[in-house]
Amino acid sequence: MGPGEAIVAVALGGTVIAGLITLGGIIKRWFAYKDRQLGLTADLTAEKAAQYGAHIERLEQRVRVLERIATDKGADLAQQIESLRDGVPSMLPGKEIN
Repeated sequence: MGPGEAIVAVALGGTVIAGLITLGGIIKRWFAYKDRQLGLTADLTAEKAAQYGAHIERLEQRVRVLERIATDKGADLAQQIESLRDGVPSMLPGKEIN
C-alpha cells in the first residue's frame, strides 16, 4: 500500500465516520421529536378524559334526579319537572342530590 492509497483510505474512513455522526444526530433529533410529540398527546388525552369524566358526573346527577322524580309519587311532580326545564334540579323533600 502506497502513500496515495493510504491517503484515500484515511479520507474514505473519515467520510464514513462523518456520515455516521451526522446520521446519529438525525436519529437523536427524531427520537427527541417523537418523545415530545408523545408527551403532548398524553397531556391532551388526560385533559379530554377529565372533561369527559366531569360531563359524565353531571349526566349521572341528572339521571339520579329523574329517577327520584319517576319513583316518588308526590303532588309536586309538575313543579319538579318545570324546575328541571329551567335548569335547576330540585330536591325532593327529605332527599339530597348526590
